Amino acid sequence: MGLKKKFPWFFVGLLALIVIACLCWRLLAAYDPMYMNLYEANVAPNALHWFGTDRMGRDIFSMIWYGGRISLEIGLISTLISSMIGIAAGCLCALASPWLDRLLLKGMEIVLSIPSLLLVVLIRSLWDSSSLLGLSLVIGLTDWTSLALVVRMEVKSLRVEPYYEIAYGMGASKGHLFLYHLFPNFFSSIVYMIVMNVRNAIVFESTLSFMGLGIPLEMISWGSMLSMADQAFLSNSWWVLVIPGFFLVLVIVCLSEIGEYLRQL
Repeated sequence: MGLKKKFPWFFVGLLALIVIACLCWRLLAAYDPMYMNLYEANVAPNALHWFGTDRMGRDIFSMIWYGGRISLEIGLISTLISSMIGIAAGCLCALASPWLDRLLLKGMEIVLSIPSLLLVVLIRSLWDSSSLLGLSLVIGLTDWTSLALVVRMEVKSLRVEPYYEIAYGMGASKGHLFLYHLFPNFFSSIVYMIVMNVRNAIVFESTLSFMGLGIPLEMISWGSMLSMADQAFLSNSWWVLVIPGFFLVLVIVCLSEIGEYLRQL
C-alpha cells in the first residue's frame, strides 16, 4: 500500500492566492483590460507593462486577473451543473426499478463512450450561444456521466444499510432519505470527481476558445487569450501565449494535486 499523500498546503495556498487576485482584479490592474491602444501593440514585458501587451495593445497583466475570473466562473458554473445532473441521474438509477436502471445505465455508458471533448465541440457547434452561461451549460451537460455512475454505485450500497432500511420502514420521505441518509454518506466519495470537473471545465473552455468555439474574443478569459496564439507566433510575441498558458497550467496543477489528495480520503 502506497504512502498517504500529505495535505497539499502549497498548492492550496497558491490556488487561493490566484483566486483572490482574480476576484480583486480591480486592485491589481494598472490598466483597463478592455482598453485597446494600437500604438502599444505587441510590446514586450517592460516596466510599464509587466506582462507586455497583445496585438490590440491591451495590457496582459490586467487581462490575466480579469480573464482568470471568467475562466474560474466557467469552471465553477459548469461543475455545479454537471454535479447536479450527475447526482440526480445516479440516484434515479439506483432507486429506480431494475429495467429502468438498466436502460439509464446503458444510456450513460453510450454517452461515456464518446470522447468528452468531441461531445462538447458537437453540442457547442449545434448551439450558437457564446455567453458565459451558455458555454458553462454546454460543458456541464457533457461532463456528468462518470459522476452519475459513482453515485449510482454508492447509493445502491447505502440502500442495504440498516439505518436506511429503518428510516425507509418508518415512512421517511424521499427528500429526508436523500438529505440525511444518502447524500452525506456518498458526498466524500465524489468530492474528488467534483474538483476534477472544475479542472476539466477550465481545460474545455480553453480548448474551445483556442478552436474559435469559446466565448467571444472581446470577453477576456485565459482561453480567449490563448486563441491569439497563431498571431503571436507570426509576430514573435511569445509572451502573449506563454503567460496565460503558464497561469492556466498552474491552476490545473493545483486542482490536480488537491484532487489527488481528496481521492485517498
